[in-house]
Amino acid sequence: MRDEEPAGEPAPVEQVRRGALWGAVVWTLGVAALLVAMPMSARDRLPDRVATHWSGSRPDGSMPLATAALFPAAIWLLVAVALAVALRFRTGQARGLAGPVLAATGVLLSGAQASIVRANLDRARWLDAAPMGFEVVLIIVAAGLAGALAWLATRRPTTTGTGTGTGMGTGLVIGSTAPAARPGAPVLEPRAGERLVWLSQASNHWMQTLSSVLGLLSVPGVMLAASGRTGSVDWRAVTCFGLGAVVTLLCSSVRVRVTEAGLHVGFGPFGWPARRLAPAELVSARVERLTARQAGGWGYRVHRGGSIVFLRRGECLVVRTVRGRDFAVSVDDAERGAALLNALIARTAGTSTR
Repeated sequence: MRDEEPAGEPAPVEQVRRGALWGAVVWTLGVAALLVAMPMSARDRLPDRVATHWSGSRPDGSMPLATAALFPAAIWLLVAVALAVALRFRTGQARGLAGPVLAATGVLLSGAQASIVRANLDRARWLDAAPMGFEVVLIIVAAGLAGALAWLATRRPTTTGTGTGTGMGTGLVIGSTAPAARPGAPVLEPRAGERLVWLSQASNHWMQTLSSVLGLLSVPGVMLAASGRTGSVDWRAVTCFGLGAVVTLLCSSVRVRVTEAGLHVGFGPFGWPARRLAPAELVSARVERLTARQAGGWGYRVHRGGSIVFLRRGECLVVRTVRGRDFAVSVDDAERGAALLNALIARTAGTSTR
């Protein structure tokens, strides 16, 4: 049994963390700007002091308009700084919490600010502000959902094998690698009773940042609607930015797994949607080095010979299906993934001929 792991931190993990960092920075600055912009953009329709606290259905606390705009933004930035400090000095403990806390707190504060603006909109005095009701429950539920989704998106993928051993990480192969049968088509020869697993992942932090930017561009429209200023909302732009953010996010990262069930490629932070190809559906696997020009661009690309998920130049795992089409994905340690797939294809072909 050979359990190889590259010295130092694998390149795919560095890419994922870099993308997460850029996404967190864009999210932090965007939410801060939104918290200030929502009340200030509606200042001509708000009283000089706005209601900021309710006891039951009646407002019982207020702040000057400028303070009401800056106070939640200051709280938000303090949360972000505290998380940054925790990540600096308590990396292992804080890493799993940073994404969920940023997502939940950002949604909670933005929702609360939108509700405050809506309650005070077109009121002569803060005492006349509309009561708070079911929207409070919706904001709390939305914040909890955002935190849960962020946790699912940022958790580390793991796998466990049984038989000859167990493994977890990027580029793990349990078995032994034999010389390639031909250039570009590596082959692995497993011993009897061995269970084989290979994992890898890749991401493009520029695409993740673009997704964050597009998502933030759609948020002001949603917040304006939530604050009662529906006349200022261009829903076509909100829809385009929102869909663009989702599509870009799904195309910005992949999680690739090769097991006895075949090839599994999960898209986006949740690994869904996914493409699965069983060994019986494949003819061969190989490794190619491609550039963006050769791939036809970044992200998910479709061409006459098949399709490719291209996130960074360099090694790509390429499989040929029984339909004569190629499917490629740019991912590190592609040679071992191709070797394992070729072994599985050979094993499946040998079983079917008996």
